[in-house]
Amino acid sequence: MNLTQALVLLGAGFVAGVMNAIAGGGTIVTFPALIFTGINAIHANATSTVSLIFGVLGSIAGYRKTIPRVKDWLKLFVPVSLVGGFLGGILLGATPLKVFEAMVPFLILFATVLFMAQRVFRRRAHFVGDAEESAQPQKKTSAGWLIGAAIFQFFVSVYGGYFGAGIGILMLASLGMLGFHDIHEANTVKAVLGWVVNIIAALYFIWKGLVDWPQMFAVAVGSLAGYYAGALFAQSISQNAVRRLITGIGLTLSAALFYKQFLAR
Repeated sequence: MNLTQALVLLGAGFVAGVMNAIAGGGTIVTFPALIFTGINAIHANATSTVSLIFGVLGSIAGYRKTIPRVKDWLKLFVPVSLVGGFLGGILLGATPLKVFEAMVPFLILFATVLFMAQRVFRRRAHFVGDAEESAQPQKKTSAGWLIGAAIFQFFVSVYGGYFGAGIGILMLASLGMLGFHDIHEANTVKAVLGWVVNIIAALYFIWKGLVDWPQMFAVAVGSLAGYYAGALFAQSISQNAVRRLITGIGLTLSAALFYKQFLAR
């Protein structure tokens, strides 16, 4: 890895960290940047995952004051995220990457549309009150709804352990369906769960020897700064502005992946 490649990875890590702290999709920046350094796709994916586990700590630090308000939700989702992330890591080693990459644009587009329509779904599910100031998900969330959300989070975690681009948007969509009115609380849950998914998958990737360490450290340094900056930025603007930014990231990310998979031949 030469100096130019190192600077590219530092910049990619920072941009990915900002994106992931606000919504998700940072992998689509770090993955091609790592390919640029000459490593193969499987190693690039694994190296990206390991590098971002350090960066997520910056995001969690940025949201640290919000964690006590969402601790009950973390207790529900952390176990399924651990299992799902581990299974996703195993799938990466057993499945050709291109097979799953072809599905990624559709998954991210679906998640973005779901995120955009979350208020409609909440009303149809009989959540009461829709004030932006509401600090907690509605208390009328049923046991069946929670079980469904846990199952959805499990599959999101499998996807996150396997590739991960757009995992944050998928989680935000799920949390929106649960009735989270405070986007900053939802981002806190997303940051913690994203770290859980990545750490369990990363341990598997390290064990299998899929990580290129010099590239990993370069991305990690950039992402740590980017995650922290992104978490602070997301909390400094209005919730509606954050929602619009998340929607824009999701649509842009899905369009870029559609082009990469089906048009750039």
